[in-house]
Amino acid sequence: MSDDTPDSLIPYDTIVQEALRAVVGRVLGEIEQGGSELPGTHHFYITFKTHAPGVSIPAHLSERFPDEMTIVLQNKFWDLNVREDGFSVGLSFNQIPAELDIPYAAITQFVDPAVDFGLQFQATVADMAPAPTDEAGNDEEQAESPPVEGAEDGSNVVTVDFGRKN
Repeated sequence: MSDDTPDSLIPYDTIVQEALRAVVGRVLGEIEQGGSELPGTHHFYITFKTHAPGVSIPAHLSERFPDEMTIVLQNKFWDLNVREDGFSVGLSFNQIPAELDIPYAAITQFVDPAVDFGLQFQATVADMAPAPTDEAGNDEEQAESPPVEGAEDGSNVVTVDFGRKN
């Protein structure tokens, strides 16, 4: 593409982002339909914007993670409820149970390190750019397997980033 390429009147970036976020919903939906049992060694790191519209997490978590947090769905989660627009799940943080409700639009990263697969999304609001955060602290005993970091290592991470013309 050149600088002479006109701006698209079709919102391709939004369409692709929504389609890729639907992958997260489909995967979580299959887990829910399978009795919330993860097959084999599959487990998920899900990073989301804590103050995005529709996100509902306990106050102590939003204070600890004012921008973004990563949760782990592996051994200790319950009440997985997958909807068309997002999901809710119960997790324990420092042995304190919490219910989280996360719309797909708030998700910035989905990783399954068991099979080296990941999706990375653009923030959907301009002031929601990614910021470094601490690990959430749930499923601590599984923390030795870090999430996939980038696509440059030959992994199956799909990063979608449409540049905007100024």
